[in-house]
Amino acid sequence: MSFDRSNLNTDCYAVIFSYQRSNDLEGYLEMDDATLEEVKAIDGYLGHEVTGDGSEHAIFISYWKDRESIDHWRKNGLHKKAKAKGKTQWYKWYHSIICKVETSNFSQRSQEEK
Repeated sequence: MSFDRSNLNTDCYAVIFSYQRSNDLEGYLEMDDATLEEVKAIDGYLGHEVTGDGSEHAIFISYWKDRESIDHWRKNGLHKKAKAKGKTQWYKWYHSIICKVETSNFSQRSQEEK
């Protein structure tokens, strides 16, 4: 899902997932693809963005309409399986934070200025 940050409204939520992957990534890419596909079906999922490759550090931010939508995803069976594997195999460490978006400012230079 492509994320258009220019349309991000306030009064939504961001889940910030910061992590470093381990060396044992068996099954990781398949689960990553599956969870990214599955989350699209969750009402209230607005999109995501990611920076970093995870070898040292990466940050994945998902955006949500409300806390109920986040909770629905938290209880999703596939997501629970992914979290379990993440804790025991795929991540050296991770940190998850839920934040309410109160202000959002977006600016983009025109094509001529790039």
